[in-house]
Amino acid sequence: MDDIAPLKAAALADFAAAPTLAALEQAKGAYLGAQGRFTALMKQLGTLPKEQKPAAGKAINEAKAELEAALAARRSELELQAALPKEPTDFTLPGRRRPLGRLHPLTQVTEDIVRSFRKLGFVVADGPEVEDDYHCFDALNTPADHPARDTQDTFYLEGQGRPLLRTHTSSVQIRVMEKMPPPIRIVVPGRVYRRDNADATHNPTFHQIEGLYVDRGVTVGDLKGTVEFVFREVLGEDVKIRFRPHYFSYTEPSFEIDFSNALVKRMGKDWLEIAGCGMVHPQVFENVGYDPEEWTGWAFGFGIERIAMLRYGITDIRLFYENDLRFLRQF
Repeated sequence: MDDIAPLKAAALADFAAAPTLAALEQAKGAYLGAQGRFTALMKQLGTLPKEQKPAAGKAINEAKAELEAALAARRSELELQAALPKEPTDFTLPGRRRPLGRLHPLTQVTEDIVRSFRKLGFVVADGPEVEDDYHCFDALNTPADHPARDTQDTFYLEGQGRPLLRTHTSSVQIRVMEKMPPPIRIVVPGRVYRRDNADATHNPTFHQIEGLYVDRGVTVGDLKGTVEFVFREVLGEDVKIRFRPHYFSYTEPSFEIDFSNALVKRMGKDWLEIAGCGMVHPQVFENVGYDPEEWTGWAFGFGIERIAMLRYGITDIRLFYENDLRFLRQF
């Protein structure tokens, strides 16, 4: 019994002083191995008188448990030290991580377009994809007999008020103007739906981005300058823009936007139609409670897939929706 405490103290000291894992294993063998000093002490238990064995056995087991716990703790410390760099390391430096994926090409183009608008002070607005007739058509001065309101052009849903899947993100401009007084400067990216058969250039669902600017004294010049800035940011500095007169029920005057650059020339064309735009129709302002005598504004919208196809030289819109990793990994 007198040997247990000194032997335990010596073992604890040797375990704590072991500088490496190998040295710790040697110390373990010296005390707890088959020929170890503490093992030899345990073997003497059988030579004690019967009445002394319980107390001695309990003391030996408690000491052995303490030694094994100290051994495990020291092993953890030495394993941690072995894992640390041998030379000084700056742990504040950026770490490395495995790439977990990449952004879809449509997402990349959308973010680039939005980033360009933000440079001009625009904010991003959002609205529901399931709309009603009023916000999608009526408030935008679209007459009841307009072809866009036909079931062959628009997806209508069952439900009260004849809900539909929005055909353009222009419905969001109505919702924003209903809630906010001028001035307004918003950009609205989002998914839209139209009854188009899927082919190389059409899809029943696609993405559109709309810009709206309302303030005092806004002119077509402001519209053209904004369009040129955004397209040059997204498609290159060599972009040229031209406006052609057109008709949209919610803008007056209205224009189609054509653009030209090296990408268009490579397609064997001089100009390519890319977007529609115009000054907001006075009736639209009246529908949302704005005074058209005080406020003017412009709006334009274009398809994000069209921009992405031009930017990356893609000839089939369906590639964006097939989820083929061979295609997506190129971006």
